[in-house]
Amino acid sequence: MKPITPPPALRGVLWDMDGTVIDSEPYWLEAETKLVESYGGVWTPQQTLDLTGLDLHDTAGALQRSGVPLATEELIHTLVGMVRDLFMAAPLWRPGIRRALAECAQAKLACALVSMSWRHFTEAVCDLAPGAFAAIVSGDDVKRGKPEPEAYLVGAAKLGLAPAECLVIEDSPTGVASALAAEMATIAVPNAGCAVAPADGLTILDSPKQLSVRLMREIHSRHWATRPSSRRTADTGPGTSTSRRAAL
Repeated sequence: MKPITPPPALRGVLWDMDGTVIDSEPYWLEAETKLVESYGGVWTPQQTLDLTGLDLHDTAGALQRSGVPLATEELIHTLVGMVRDLFMAAPLWRPGIRRALAECAQAKLACALVSMSWRHFTEAVCDLAPGAFAAIVSGDDVKRGKPEPEAYLVGAAKLGLAPAECLVIEDSPTGVASALAAEMATIAVPNAGCAVAPADGLTILDSPKQLSVRLMREIHSRHWATRPSSRRTADTGPGTSTSRRAAL
């Protein structure tokens, strides 16, 4: 009989930024609306919602189709700068996030910020939470943004960890798809208006206030304990666990 391989231990947490760590979605709506209207176009809240979590090149394309004549890279740099300035003037953190980050630090769980926003925004956010993040992955660091898995795989590598040693915190269907494609245990803390569908390997919380190191470890352990033992290695692939919704 083959020996049973124990589940990998949780050693790192990979955090999405927009809508997960910070409540920046209102700022994206404000910036995108102002940018489009400055060129005589019309922009709606639904358009911003439809772009949640996507690579900023997708956002640039949508803005260009709505009448913004800027070249793609210039447009992205301009838009991210607008959102960054709005956020820095009135920082909004999602409830419970700063406490959860402090718990991770106390428990010596390495954290990385994994965002499709560009580095001049992600670094500004990290400056407001000194010591919280050991690594940053920004949208301009990867060739294939979310929902592709590259960003989360790079995040794990920057922490010196295997994907199976990490857990992802996300808020959007696009980000969740990226995390699951990277074969990582995933927690969703959806925003209002941004529903996340149940999926294998995913736990959906009602509020980020529920996040704790204890819960993260329970979800990660349960996730890998339900995988076939032959796949429980530091670089395991997907298995057969069912999604769960955790209640308050």
